[in-house]
Amino acid sequence: MTLQHYLALSAIIFGVGITGVLVRRNLIVMFMSLELMLNAVNINLAAFSKYLHAMSGQVFIVFVMSVAAAEAAVGLALIITLFKNKETINADEVNFFKG
Repeated sequence: MTLQHYLALSAIIFGVGITGVLVRRNLIVMFMSLELMLNAVNINLAAFSKYLHAMSGQVFIVFVMSVAAAEAAVGLALIITLFKNKETINADEVNFFKG
């Protein structure tokens, strides 16, 4: 596979992710779409790391994966807390700033 194949795959996955974030209203689906976008970035980093014969891209992948794991833990905890308090995970029904 060439660099263009990896970039095309990454663009498709990123597009699916951004579509999920913008279109869907379920917080879990939006959260999973965000993870898809992070994985698309990882594919890009791995592809350029291989193409440029540099290890820095792979180091960034480890960094992005660790940030994604922390984000998943905090995000899921927030969604669970929100569900316990409001009994909904619909983004349109969540309005913290209304009195």
